[in-house]
Amino acid sequence: MLLVLLNSVKKRGAIFDDPLALPDAATFTWIGYTKVMSNAGIGTMFMNSVIVTGVSLVLIVLFGAMAAWAITEYRFRGSRLLTLFLAFGIMVPIRLGSVSIMQLVVDLGLINTLTALVLVYVAQGLPLAIMILSEFMQQVPSDLKDAARCDGVGEYTIFLRVVLPLVRPAVATVAVFTMVPVWNDLWFPLILAPGESTQTLTLGVQQFLGQFATDWNAVLASLSLAVLPVLVLYAVFSRQLIRGITAGAVK
Repeated sequence: MLLVLLNSVKKRGAIFDDPLALPDAATFTWIGYTKVMSNAGIGTMFMNSVIVTGVSLVLIVLFGAMAAWAITEYRFRGSRLLTLFLAFGIMVPIRLGSVSIMQLVVDLGLINTLTALVLVYVAQGLPLAIMILSEFMQQVPSDLKDAARCDGVGEYTIFLRVVLPLVRPAVATVAVFTMVPVWNDLWFPLILAPGESTQTLTLGVQQFLGQFATDWNAVLASLSLAVLPVLVLYAVFSRQLIRGITAGAVK
């Protein structure tokens, strides 16, 4: 990341001469960022990435938490089979079903729409989110939930006001683990939403990569801008993320 950032403010010749060198007065330039920011479609691409990632993140956390609560709190016929089914969702890469997914999206009339990307990413992220959140929800003491029920609190309120605040580290972990692959994904935007109005930022960077020549200043500048939201999310949730990863490691 540091090399990408340093070379994004260096002239093209300096990048090839010594990519590990710091920029100086002779090699420093903002031309890469100027090209990227002057691109009329870069703002649309950035907003598309923000919309797709944000909506997917909210739906994955919401539905994942609700499903995890149902699996851990209520015993019903087929619950173990459902858990095994979700485990398969983690083990089997979703890209193996790319042809079927694309055919389904075409049949639904959702090709070249952000909705198609959101649906795919929600399906991709839910199994891992449910598995992580269910493990944390199992550690919430039953006495807390029973005490709330004795006070006449409804199940939805227990879920929102008692359980969710106690599993914030898990929610932060799910948020980061979900956002990074969605934000960085190139495959599904390429096959499901390649249109100019629906391109994401990761897909838009490819326009600076030519068959015979590559505008490395623009590529590195756009990559530097693309990584900023991920860094911001990590900075905001870092404490909760580390707490979620290391929970249970030390008694």
